[in-house]
Amino acid sequence: MLLSLTALWAFAAWVTLRDGVNLLWVSQVDNSVVGPSEPLLEELQRERRASMIWLGDRSVRSRKDLQAQRQRADRTRAAFEESARAGILDLALDDEGSARLDEVFKELGGLKAIRQAIDARGMTRIEATAAFAEVIDPIYTMYGSVATLDDKTVAKDIRTLLALSRAREMVTREDALLAGALAEGRLSVEEHRRFVETAGAWHVLAEQAAAELPASERAAYDKVAKGAAFAQLRDLETLVADRGGDELGLPVDAAQWKDATERALADFNGFVLGAGDRLVDRATPVVIGVVVRLVLAGGLGLIAVIASIVLSITTARALLAQLQKLRDAAHELSDERLPGLVERIGRGEDVDIAVEAPPLRFGDDEVGQVGQAFNTVQETAIRVAAEQAELRRSINDILLSLARRTQGLVHRQLTVLDVMERRETDPQELKELFRLDHLAIRMRRNAENLIVLSGSSPARTWRRSVPMVDVVRGALAEVEDYTRVTLLPMGEVVLVGRAVGDVIHLLAELIENAVSFSPPYTNVQVSGQLVANGYVVEIEDRGLGMKPEDLEAANERIADPPEFRITGTARLGLFVVSRLAGRHDIQVVLKPSPYGGTTVVVLLPQELVEAGTGQDPADRQPAPSLPRRTTAAGTLTTVRPASQNVRALKVAAPASPAPQASAETAAGAEIGAPAEPGPEAPARPSVFTPGGLPLRVPQANLAPALRDEGPPITPDPEEDDDQRSPEEIRAMMGSLQSGTRLGRSEAARIMDEQSGGDT
Repeated sequence: MLLSLTALWAFAAWVTLRDGVNLLWVSQVDNSVVGPSEPLLEELQRERRASMIWLGDRSVRSRKDLQAQRQRADRTRAAFEESARAGILDLALDDEGSARLDEVFKELGGLKAIRQAIDARGMTRIEATAAFAEVIDPIYTMYGSVATLDDKTVAKDIRTLLALSRAREMVTREDALLAGALAEGRLSVEEHRRFVETAGAWHVLAEQAAAELPASERAAYDKVAKGAAFAQLRDLETLVADRGGDELGLPVDAAQWKDATERALADFNGFVLGAGDRLVDRATPVVIGVVVRLVLAGGLGLIAVIASIVLSITTARALLAQLQKLRDAAHELSDERLPGLVERIGRGEDVDIAVEAPPLRFGDDEVGQVGQAFNTVQETAIRVAAEQAELRRSINDILLSLARRTQGLVHRQLTVLDVMERRETDPQELKELFRLDHLAIRMRRNAENLIVLSGSSPARTWRRSVPMVDVVRGALAEVEDYTRVTLLPMGEVVLVGRAVGDVIHLLAELIENAVSFSPPYTNVQVSGQLVANGYVVEIEDRGLGMKPEDLEAANERIADPPEFRITGTARLGLFVVSRLAGRHDIQVVLKPSPYGGTTVVVLLPQELVEAGTGQDPADRQPAPSLPRRTTAAGTLTTVRPASQNVRALKVAAPASPAPQASAETAAGAEIGAPAEPGPEAPARPSVFTPGGLPLRVPQANLAPALRDEGPPITPDPEEDDDQRSPEEIRAMMGSLQSGTRLGRSEAARIMDEQSGGDT
């Protein structure tokens, strides 16, 4: 209300003040621009005349006169620019006036180029006259902005004086043109035409402007126009116009013409300046009257505003105090009580809403009604929070139920595939079974993703520690394009059993992401090493990489994962990784790779890793009491060097190596997934593993025995390598690798069963 009253008073005061302010601005513009520009106009007109004379006779005297006139013009120009650039003038001029003043400054800046062209005699007298007109005309255009005032009488008088001043400019232009011709002694046809046009123009402008003058000013103008100076000028103009152009000699001489024009211009200029001063004097009483009205209207309005302010303050204090109490109570409820209450409801806790968030009570007036509205908002927020919490719990239960069912089916599928792989002897069929086994393992990981998103833990657990290299191999078994992954030495480190399942899952997600977002012709490197704070696994791809802002957002999402929402599925893998890492305080950081891709650094804390035995699981000697079984991966041929018995495996298998043969690879068998025993095989020498595969012998020890002590081996003509195609050789090597992996996993599983339980 106070603002409204103040605005109303200010509007009334401004309506009264506006006319006076406009007239005051006229005075300011006249003092800062119009007044200083008049001497500048006169000096520029004199410089134009001197330039025309020098272009006509090119004498030393005319050159000195031109230089002296240019110096006077420069001094006048400097004074004008100093006055016109005053800061208060920006308030007196509108946008149009400021633009016109800037145009004047711009054209004055081009005066130097005009002078240089004249000195170099690169201009004719007609061209020089036009060039000076381009400098002078913007000044008259600037004067037009002063005439845009609310007082119509003053504006009309200003426009009339501007027209008379423009007529005076035409007289000076006529004078300069004929002075140059008199200096040369010859008036060209074009110059004669321009002279006649200019003379007629100033007469027409002067007569039209004089018709608009007030009665008091018209008498003064008639006195000037009918004086001896103007009469002499008209006579000389008539003589020149009648003589014609391009003739030697002129009907007037230079001194006669100069005397006539100087007298006429002096009378003309005196009248225009005097009329301008009298116009300002006529505007002053109008301004004084406006100010008096402003004091009366503004003073009474100000008294009314002050009275309203006092009344408003006295009546609003009680209301303000009550509003402050309501504000404090609302802030306490919205900033402290309500967020905690909603968070507890979201976690499923039982809360007493009446005690934790009591309704606000402030009576039945308008303030009390605001409190009641806030109570309604509070009840709605609590109800929605409870519904959302129930919805999230229901969604988590659905995800968990679907994941458990899928996990059970996948587990049974893996068991069946494992039995089929043991019995199968056809390399092609074994290859397809390996592919099915690999897809089933990936399905199991997807089911575990749902379990992680629901907030539960997967059923896969290990009781014993597992070598880190086997943990990484288990993760590779869950990646589709595992053949593009290069596994570097991992060190002699084992991972505690309680973290094996989650670490395999976490590494599988990161490796699959690296493989998916890098070109198919590149490899992904996985390496690991012990550091001061634990064990680091680095996964490096050589793809296109990520933008710095994307890397920062991904690291933030992993370090501080937001609340899981059904709609936020754009980067579900990062959410799963953050959940898995948070369970064991694992740090996961993405950073740029020096090869252009992305490197993922996974830091396992010290409590999750232990020093290993220094031996690969496939190289460990199994206990002699373990049961033996045959394998269907290939046929065995015995080679007997003199020093020891060595058995080599020769098979025919798929063209490309498969991943670990079953879900129970790399890190050992899962809970509740015992393997079906295969058919019993004949007794094997002790150099065989319990899985039925020959024990691996280090190449460094085997080579001397084969080279020096062993009898020569006669190759079978039917199995001579020279008789096999490259495809058959690749198939043999792939089957050898698959069988070796199968043997390792079977050996680890049987050892765990003998030690007293599932791993």
